[in-house]
Amino acid sequence: MIRGKKVMLDSDLAIFYAVKTKVLNQAIKRNIDRFPEDFMFQLSEKEQESLRSQIVTSNKGRGGRRYQVYAFTEQGVAMLSAVLKSQKAIHISILIMRSFIQLRELLATNTQLRRKMEEMEGKYDRKFAVVFRVIQKLLQEETKPKDEIGFQAQKK
Repeated sequence: MIRGKKVMLDSDLAIFYAVKTKVLNQAIKRNIDRFPEDFMFQLSEKEQESLRSQIVTSNKGRGGRRYQVYAFTEQGVAMLSAVLKSQKAIHISILIMRSFIQLRELLATNTQLRRKMEEMEGKYDRKFAVVFRVIQKLLQEETKPKDEIGFQAQKK
């Protein structure tokens, strides 16, 4: 999630399509009119720095990326199939679109379940209050910061 949108990054998409990120971005730049702001956007320096610390990528100058990362919304991923015309690209685009659909269905189901629980809370007495509180905690997204992955050298 970036800027409140579910996105996929250019480097991840390049892996799926079995091309280098640079090649993917060149194809996009040649067809930039197909990718309006709601289909694709570049991450700001702050967003990119946050991303770098979250997924532990190398810094610029040490093998890191020298250009800003592109983020693609569901519509942008769909548009990639028109830009990348290989059979593999078409197949991968279909798989990615199906994943977006499943994610949307999962989120809708979770919302419906939450609404149904709230309705049930209003109908039943205090005996079930503890049960409802536990279920609500299970439905809430975990907000604890995740531990960093990888080897951490200690400073002396």
